[in-house]
Amino acid sequence: MTWRAVYHGDGKARETKIPPAPPWREFPRQPLGEIFQPPDGLVEAVNAAVCLRRPLLITGAPGSGKSAVIESVAAELRLGRVLRWHITSRSTLTEALYRYDALGRIHAQQLAATTGTQPAEDIGPFLQLGPLGTALLPSKRPRPMLIDEIDKSDLDLPSDLLDVLERGEFEIPELARHDRAEVAVREWGSDARPTVVRGRIQCTEFPFIVMTSNGERDFPGPFLRRCIRFVMPQPTVEMLSRVVHAHLTSPPDAEAMQLIQSFVDRVRSGESLAVDQLLNTVFLLRGTDTPKDATRKQLRELLLRELSRV
Repeated sequence: MTWRAVYHGDGKARETKIPPAPPWREFPRQPLGEIFQPPDGLVEAVNAAVCLRRPLLITGAPGSGKSAVIESVAAELRLGRVLRWHITSRSTLTEALYRYDALGRIHAQQLAATTGTQPAEDIGPFLQLGPLGTALLPSKRPRPMLIDEIDKSDLDLPSDLLDVLERGEFEIPELARHDRAEVAVREWGSDARPTVVRGRIQCTEFPFIVMTSNGERDFPGPFLRRCIRFVMPQPTVEMLSRVVHAHLTSPPDAEAMQLIQSFVDRVRSGESLAVDQLLNTVFLLRGTDTPKDATRKQLRELLLRELSRV
């Protein structure tokens, strides 16, 4: 059973059992590696990126499964936890490499002066590596990293990335100028504190980087030259049937197949729809207690509303 009318809108408080969440909305989040269904051509693109140590740039519509690729690869190749950098128009390369809390250090020094204690010379507590900086740490195996929606970045960011993507190293100026040659700096999303020598970080295995794009802009040639590029194909009935089966652990029934066919037809006609909308609809309308007639039709229209419409 997946549908239950728990809210009635009558203002009366009542003890109601909330139905279980769909598998993709359970927290802590379940790994997607085992259920991800790669489209044709993606496996070859991933292998090319892994063998050549080049970033994989995946272009496709929102909700087409681009960001799930990194989880699938990281799980299958046992690359460890995925580092994530979600891009906005304000994102900069520096913040992806490291963050320095200069104000925090000044405050600590002022506090030491007012209390008459010796100010700490350790700069490490005020530095943290960003997701890209952490991915470039020396390691025995490539670290997996997602750079999500890079087409939403400032126009200069892809060009700013070129040197790092080519050389696999960067410098932290605050550490290069510091008196101490070795400083422990905290990793992104972890309490681990690797030692940075003379402010320089250089990878020993180039990270496996997946960059996603919704296709909203073009990128400069030198940037594209350093990437393996893959465009997510339009969904097919066969592909979506596999996706539904993998996520719901059972093959789609007759109504689900009708929903899948309608979804494919609408996407091919130019409508903007996401695969998770289809999954939500199939999940909610399956089972014996699901609503009938007008309510069922209303739910289908609600859940499969085109993304470009308000």
